[in-house]
Amino acid sequence: MDDVTERVDRLVTRSVTGDDVVRGPHFTSDVLPVTGDEITVDCESTNLSVSTDVYAAGLNSALQRWSKAEPQSVSLHVVVNASGWKPPKPKVLTFGLTFPEAVTFLPSAEKKPDEDLRPIVPPKPEPESAIPAGPTEAELLGVEMPKKPLTRIKPPKDSLSLEDRLFYLLQPPLQTWLAGQELIIPFEPFPYQYEGIGWLFSRSSALLADEMGLGKTMQTITAIRLLVRGGQARRVLLVCPKPLLPNWQREFRTWAEELPFVVVEGDTDRRKLTYTMPGVPVLIANYESLVRDFAAFEEGTFPKFDLVVLDEAQRIKNRTSRTAETMRALPRRRSWALTGTPIENRPEELGALYEFIEVVPPNATPDLKQLQTLAKEFILRRTKDLVMKDMPPRLDRDEILELSPGQRYAYDQAEKEGIVHLNELGDQISVQHVFELVLRLKQITNWDPLTNESTKLDRLDADMEEIAASGGKAILFSQWTKTIDWLASRMEPYGALVYHGGVPTKQREPILDQFKHDPDKHILLMSYGTGAVGLNLQFAGYVFLYDRWWNPAIEDQAINRAHRIGCKSQVIVTRFICKDTIEERIDRVLREKRELFATILGEGDNLNRSLSLNASEIFGLFELKARHGKGTRTIGPKPPEAA
Repeated sequence: MDDVTERVDRLVTRSVTGDDVVRGPHFTSDVLPVTGDEITVDCESTNLSVSTDVYAAGLNSALQRWSKAEPQSVSLHVVVNASGWKPPKPKVLTFGLTFPEAVTFLPSAEKKPDEDLRPIVPPKPEPESAIPAGPTEAELLGVEMPKKPLTRIKPPKDSLSLEDRLFYLLQPPLQTWLAGQELIIPFEPFPYQYEGIGWLFSRSSALLADEMGLGKTMQTITAIRLLVRGGQARRVLLVCPKPLLPNWQREFRTWAEELPFVVVEGDTDRRKLTYTMPGVPVLIANYESLVRDFAAFEEGTFPKFDLVVLDEAQRIKNRTSRTAETMRALPRRRSWALTGTPIENRPEELGALYEFIEVVPPNATPDLKQLQTLAKEFILRRTKDLVMKDMPPRLDRDEILELSPGQRYAYDQAEKEGIVHLNELGDQISVQHVFELVLRLKQITNWDPLTNESTKLDRLDADMEEIAASGGKAILFSQWTKTIDWLASRMEPYGALVYHGGVPTKQREPILDQFKHDPDKHILLMSYGTGAVGLNLQFAGYVFLYDRWWNPAIEDQAINRAHRIGCKSQVIVTRFICKDTIEERIDRVLREKRELFATILGEGDNLNRSLSLNASEIFGLFELKARHGKGTRTIGPKPPEAA
């Protein structure tokens, strides 16, 4: 503190002269000018020391002392019980599947003794004596006779998903499903029909391509009946052309009398309600209305069906059409296609059908060899000459006719003028121009509009005189309704009836009924487009093809209206072909198309004998009966012969 006091005293007491500035501890910025006189400053000393009292706590000495440690001995040896440890189990990924419930059948009502339907069994032999029968040989030997094995449906070969395979594996035996159930069929099916029914029943993708007249409708309805009765299908959608709706209704009432069905018809709201109606196993719709109805539903809301069946499936041969796209978009579990003509013009049409039954990827273009390989697996086709050897034969004859003078002149003139016109078009010529000329020439071969001459009419009139005199009936097909109307007035002596697209739908069934039962109606004039499919006219023994269609399959469909199951006599088919005309060239093209058809699908002899085993097992589970007189008789496919 003394040093501080001394420094302060020295600063404030010194004398300065001149321009020096006096600064003291209490001066901050003030400057006092200094003259030559001495200035005396009084100073006062202040003691700046601070007194403190420190108490002795002993902390410093404690910090300087060493801490006292007491060591202890610890054993580091640890015993591990390895037997008590278990590795953790990994979690197993699981998922759930919901399968459709089987159909719950109502208890069958007790039959009255006087019912028309009763099982027919062979009479029991009368016992030779009243002595009760002794034990059997098996009982004496103590051998237990083997029980009849239960039959289970095996998963199809094309079932790859786990859900599809489990659905079949987890189902009970068919004996449990169908215990006490009986199916009554109006007529016993033929052996090949048993095979077809069993083939459809066990497949999720199928194309039934039997020749027209072999009963594709009956086989399909019976297979649907088995699926519904066995709980395999609860909702079925059958799609067909509009003119065939009455035919399918009639066939369902005949072959599945206990199976309810509803036709999708009416306005848009009613049709939409029909698709969602519960409790109806079978819906029947036509192609045109289904396309509109599917578009009316929001995406993903259209009901899902267990089975979708397309009749006359060649309607979707053009895979880019709206109809084909709609049919492929239908949500379904099974896909069946029915057609007697899977190939009409090009092999690519068969690829479109394969795409619907989901055996090829979308927009796939299989080659000829691939089409043949797929046909062996997914197509079942039989022809009448191979499976119906007892059916009356079909006799085909080509009537080569010379044009009348008036027709020849008109034909030559039209051909020359048409060719000149095509040459004048040059690079602007198109297929449509050529097609118009071909149609014009074909119409002249039917009859000349200027002179009304027709060599075909003359030959038809001569044949109809003999047919009418013998009480026979004939069907005539033509491509044009004008030709049919022109022929109608000239065939009046033979009771001609007209059946084409211009006839209202409600009048068509009465026309067919009149043709069948009226003995004075000997000829039915039909168009290919309306009368070639879905009609049963097996009572007619004569078929005339007044002009040729572009597709041989359509001609076969027309012919098979008469040559089908139930015909009692041979069917004579007459094709009118005018010599040295466009019709001869058309006939040559049609023959080439037939050869292509046979190359891909074979000759219709693909009878898979392994199918009879499947059919025999399936039908053996039902008590099948056919009407026989006032009662019924038990029916079923014959078991295959041992090899």
